[in-house]
Amino acid sequence: MAELSRSAREVAAALAERGIDTTVQELPDSTRSARDAAAALGCELAQITKSLVFREVASDRPVLVLASGPDRVDESKLADLLGGAVEQAQAAWVKQRTGFAVGGVPPLGHTEPLTTFIDERLLRHDTVWAAAGTPRAVFPAAPRALAEAAKAEIVSLVR
Repeated sequence: MAELSRSAREVAAALAERGIDTTVQELPDSTRSARDAAAALGCELAQITKSLVFREVASDRPVLVLASGPDRVDESKLADLLGGAVEQAQAAWVKQRTGFAVGGVPPLGHTEPLTTFIDERLLRHDTVWAAAGTPRAVFPAAPRALAEAAKAEIVSLVR
């Protein structure tokens, strides 16, 4: 197996540090979108964990939402939870604030602490797959363990 990229190695180290026993792998095919990831892994779209970064408008803080592949996050529910307006973060801002490019943002291991939520629908699965730092790197995990490791609050955020 080829050596992991620097970003994928950093995510693997963060996962190990938080007690997630898993293997980060870089695939030959892109996993940038949930559909791409499901196709590359041969799993259900619902098992793909989307890492969506939002920006709290008033505070300019990043907020991470972990949601199931086919689901759409209801931004009004997120705004209600946070007590103020949110917007989908722009790609350059995501890279600056998390240390990772869109399509490879992992659930943990960011350059700064993120308020993190995980949608309860991900907990329906025994195993989910999440990004591991690049648009080709992924790892499997039990969703409850992932929520705990990412210090994510379990909520209902999808439409």
